[in-house]
Amino acid sequence: MRIFIDKQSPKAFHALVQTSEAVRTVAAEAGLDRTVVELINLRVSQINGCAYCLDTHTKAAVRAGESSQRLGVLAAWRDTEVYSPTERAALALAEATTDPTDAVAQESAFEGARQVLTDDQISAVIWVAVTINAFNRVSIMSKHPVRADRSG
Repeated sequence: MRIFIDKQSPKAFHALVQTSEAVRTVAAEAGLDRTVVELINLRVSQINGCAYCLDTHTKAAVRAGESSQRLGVLAAWRDTEVYSPTERAALALAEATTDPTDAVAQESAFEGARQVLTDDQISAVIWVAVTINAFNRVSIMSKHPVRADRSG
């Protein structure tokens, strides 16, 4: 039986929530649209296999105006034409942040990001990816449940 580490250590979890709120502000100040932030949250959560965060951020992306088509093809974003150059650069950088063992992918992602993102946006994308990676670990290790949505 797992423990919910967010409930077991609320001070640590609260610090992570505060970090997330600061990162969201940094992203907005850097000019990253909320949908870009949610795409990063979703892509990283896909890579990590975090069902709870996928559920949470799918709902957040829909609230932010994201389309079902773009959400549906996110795992194969490289094979579509539905994402902007900014979104593509952000997704590549988020993936490289999530899997830091691939130095070639990191360099390629950073080089691509440099062509379309500002330094503030690059920093914000990396911080968004770092933060959702942390939340993924909290939810995965706690086995946070995803309950059936009975509203629709």
